[in-house]
Amino acid sequence: MPAMNPSDFQSLYTTVLWAAFAVSAVFGAIAHRTHFCTMGALSDIVNMGDWTRMRMWVLAMGVAMVGFHAMVGVGWIDPTQTIYFSGRVIWLSALLGGALFGFGMVLGSGCGSKTLVRIGGGSLKSLVVFFVMGVASFATLRGITAVLRDATVDRVAFQMEPGSPLPMWLAARLGWGDGAVAFIGIAVGALLIAWALADREVRRSTNAWLGGAGIGATVLGMWWVSGHLGFVPEHPQTLEAVYVATQSGRMEALTFTAPMAYTLDWLIYFSDKNKILTLGVASVVGVVAGAAVHALATRSFRWEGFAGTRDTALHLVGAVCMGIGGVTAMGCTIGQGLSGVSTLSLTSLLALAGIVAGAWAGFRFQLWLLERDG
Repeated sequence: MPAMNPSDFQSLYTTVLWAAFAVSAVFGAIAHRTHFCTMGALSDIVNMGDWTRMRMWVLAMGVAMVGFHAMVGVGWIDPTQTIYFSGRVIWLSALLGGALFGFGMVLGSGCGSKTLVRIGGGSLKSLVVFFVMGVASFATLRGITAVLRDATVDRVAFQMEPGSPLPMWLAARLGWGDGAVAFIGIAVGALLIAWALADREVRRSTNAWLGGAGIGATVLGMWWVSGHLGFVPEHPQTLEAVYVATQSGRMEALTFTAPMAYTLDWLIYFSDKNKILTLGVASVVGVVAGAAVHALATRSFRWEGFAGTRDTALHLVGAVCMGIGGVTAMGCTIGQGLSGVSTLSLTSLLALAGIVAGAWAGFRFQLWLLERDG
């Protein structure tokens, strides 16, 4: 196949950015409508014993997993080209980074995606969390905490061949063909969907269907945009295969920690011609826009500020924890918890376990504060 000419390449670049924005806007609108929130789902379980929102979250995971592996099965995407594929499993970074992120999201009133959704709904304190989290993320990508991360937890790892996605590892161990990878992923995703829908209240809830299937579909949509629509076998200049508009040069899906940092970087250095829009930046803007449109359309837009000094301090600490932890774990509750887990990457599963443990510690800390004040 001949290389794409430069004008067609630029046109595709623009199309990918608009598609990423549209998918993310749908994500933002659905999340605002259904109150889709990982921290909220965990809080419901801890405080009320209510698993409804967790089943909605697992439904989203199952839909994304089935869709991802279905696309692998028909050859639309290559699972070895995702940012979650690696033979080197940084298990300590995933666990500790995930725990730090989970703790931070409790203090910060929600994860990265929830922060963006709340900004769209009028939360000024979430806007502060966004800026602080973005700076902490950037420092952990390229600054002082990046040096610390590289010199400590990132050095602790083990090799996993042919890669960290468990279906690929299992198929290789058992000597099965490539088709088994898609089958295993679809089967696991189907089991998750079945568990999520086993509850009658969930099956009868419009919110649960919209939040679960809808959010899962947006994760799947971003995989398609990045890995299929945006894949160019030969770049017009380098003649190398490229995934258009991605920061990493590999296939990406919805994730928000590092993209917050890249969004601030793009805004600050806007006049620098070397700073170009990427899929991650378009996703951040899209979520805020989608949530804002829904909030305004339903007249639920409300300005919100900090309740006091301690509320401000807790949110600032939470934002720093999320920025450092999210980058260290290579993703947030959406980046690792949905996008990464949809590939069944072991690293993503470890990061998700860390997030859950960190959130539990955050809830205990909040309870301690209440008991101390009471």
